[in-house]
Amino acid sequence: MIPDQPSSDVNSDAQPPRQAQGSRRCSGRELRLAFQASARWLEAHTELVNSLNVYPVPDGDTGTNMHLTVRAALEEMSRVECDKAGALCQALAHGALMGARGNSGVILSQILRGIARALDKKDSFGALDLAEALSEGATTAYKGVLRPVEGTMLTVIREAAVAGARAAAQDQAGLETVLKSATDEAERSLARTPSLLPVLKEAGVVDAGGQGLVFLLQGVLRYVHGEAASEATVVQTTHQAIVHSPAEQGYGYDIQFIVIGEKLDVVAIREALSPMGDSLLVVGDEQTVKVHIHAPRPGTILDYGCTLGVLQDVVVENMQVQHEAFVAKQAQRPPAAEPATKIGIVAVVPGQGLQRVFESLGVSSVVSGGQTMNPSTEELLSAVERLAHEQVIILPNNSNVILTARQAVGLTTKQVAVVPTKTIPQGISALLAMNYQAELDANVAAMEEAAGAVQTIEITTAVRSVRVNGMEVAQGQTIGLLSGELVAVGSDCLQVAMEVLERIHAERTEIITVYYGADTERPEADAFAEGIKARFAAQDIELIDGGQPHYRYILSVE
Repeated sequence: MIPDQPSSDVNSDAQPPRQAQGSRRCSGRELRLAFQASARWLEAHTELVNSLNVYPVPDGDTGTNMHLTVRAALEEMSRVECDKAGALCQALAHGALMGARGNSGVILSQILRGIARALDKKDSFGALDLAEALSEGATTAYKGVLRPVEGTMLTVIREAAVAGARAAAQDQAGLETVLKSATDEAERSLARTPSLLPVLKEAGVVDAGGQGLVFLLQGVLRYVHGEAASEATVVQTTHQAIVHSPAEQGYGYDIQFIVIGEKLDVVAIREALSPMGDSLLVVGDEQTVKVHIHAPRPGTILDYGCTLGVLQDVVVENMQVQHEAFVAKQAQRPPAAEPATKIGIVAVVPGQGLQRVFESLGVSSVVSGGQTMNPSTEELLSAVERLAHEQVIILPNNSNVILTARQAVGLTTKQVAVVPTKTIPQGISALLAMNYQAELDANVAAMEEAAGAVQTIEITTAVRSVRVNGMEVAQGQTIGLLSGELVAVGSDCLQVAMEVLERIHAERTEIITVYYGADTERPEADAFAEGIKARFAAQDIELIDGGQPHYRYILSVE
């Protein structure tokens, strides 16, 4: 971080020249380069952060969520033409807010929001400014979480900010001193997270969000030290345009699809698709990858996707035609059609089968997503705004989407409420309690009560060996989660499901609904359901094709 220097490429790894320690200030131009370097360093370690899941489930997505949140921040910053640090920070904060995914992404967006508030209207900033900005970032992040938990990325940013402020109080302390002190303390704080959260200690991991934050700070410090970031791939931003032939000029196509395969390499897929288009998004794991890209020729991209595995949920939209139709009709745009019901419902749902279930229960708009595919704030906000309803209820159906949904509430003039459903069965139970003739508040209360009355069992495969909740789990074993907590491990799906059903005394319940996943064949699912029926003959057993990724079976017990 130094005074302005000659213009360089936004992804340059040029070493900043040395200056007197206490006199250095960070210009807007340097802020751009530093944040780019920070993003690259996080991207290089995204999979490592993803692996820091307490439970060995195949859906660790903290690294992906933070990376995509940072990408959204970078894209917003790339639209700012001036080089004033305050204006760039505001853009970073806004981009992160709209692109926030998962709890870690939302908390990161709040940190950037606090930093932007502290640096507002500043052309450049020095050591004291940076220390104040870090402190404001930590304070804002804590305020943005309803029940802050220590031993998480909140602790890491708070303790890093305290160290930065302590360093800034020294005579002649410069930006590098403050940044290094904050980064060093963040690393120490991260190492202490297992002592604050016993579940981390038992699993032998540090907090994933805290690790992502440490990588971001390290990336900036590496840039200040002039260290190359060649280990990381280059972060793509929207200002890096693609050259098209005259026949391909225009808006091109919006291409979206999901690949189901084996040993899929997310990084390799992203690198292969990057030259083919822009606005690229590639997320997922070795079995399921979601792709979104804008490109002039969809055929080439779909052909490539077919080489990876089976394509699902393929969407190809001609954005040029859409744009021309929009322009032609905009001047005579009719008023929105009167909705059939007073309250609209937006639900986050994975898998085509489950999407059909939610639509049949009256959901107005389904946002595709779930584990490893957490929707952004902007995606949820867009779903809300597309509805003609002035009152909207959002069903996140995933604990990692609730914070994001709550961010969307404050960004619309509509009356929006979030029913904090953490699982698909909770979302379905909430919908069944919906009374379209009742007021919004009464519905929210009834839906929350209904969601709390259902128990969710999820059956999947352990992706690594770990000790958790007093159980030794070997990679490849079948595991069972009860309302998000790992409670059973065994050799096959039916054995594990029966163990969990016995644990909750399912013989006292009325209905057991089984949703089988994308990787489960119908005959296998039929045998699974019959096995449950043989033990729980008095209960109604219903089998539904859910098509969800990662989880072989999801059971709803009411």
